[in-house]
Amino acid sequence: MIRVILIDDHEMVRMGLSAYLATQSDIEIVGEASDGKAGVQLAVDTQPDVILMDLLMEGMDGITATREIVKVLPNPKIIVLTSFLDDDKVYPALEAGALSYLLKTSRADKIASAIRSAAKGESVLEAKVTSKVISKMRSSDREKPHESLTAREMEVLQLIADGNTNQDIADKLYITVKTVKTHITNLLSKLELDDRTQAAIYAYRNNLVE
Repeated sequence: MIRVILIDDHEMVRMGLSAYLATQSDIEIVGEASDGKAGVQLAVDTQPDVILMDLLMEGMDGITATREIVKVLPNPKIIVLTSFLDDDKVYPALEAGALSYLLKTSRADKIASAIRSAAKGESVLEAKVTSKVISKMRSSDREKPHESLTAREMEVLQLIADGNTNQDIADKLYITVKTVKTHITNLLSKLELDDRTQAAIYAYRNNLVE
């Protein structure tokens, strides 16, 4: 039997889910909570196999509650069940420790199936959520602007960040000032920056200088 708790501030949602899940021979509702704080305590008290978690609730929201439950329970299986697909809900919820992410418009049998999957440690994501996650992963894997700099351009950038003038850079690298200016023009173009000040800030923000 899969023991489940519901954390949602809408009574009708809890009633509807409870009524349907009660018809499933392998799922048992062992508790309900109407806000995040009560939900965290309920999770501690009941030690459920799976938690259905709403996100927008008065007081402690679902993301915070998820984060708190992850701190106090060993490997909790949390399914976010919400009406929202906004980036500021999806990513924080998953980062907080939610295993699955579904919409309240999902079919009841899909939610039951997700509960069974969660009990086995398997994640179920709404199709649009999967697309968002994949898109973000691809974005994070993209080459950072400074990775396109040549070794010499990186040296020039680091010297700029250290406060060196063009003449200083020329002297330290044993090149002409004209060559320094060419390197600066190229690196600014690659980094899509306007001037030396922005270049210095970029170098420090990306930990390119000590």
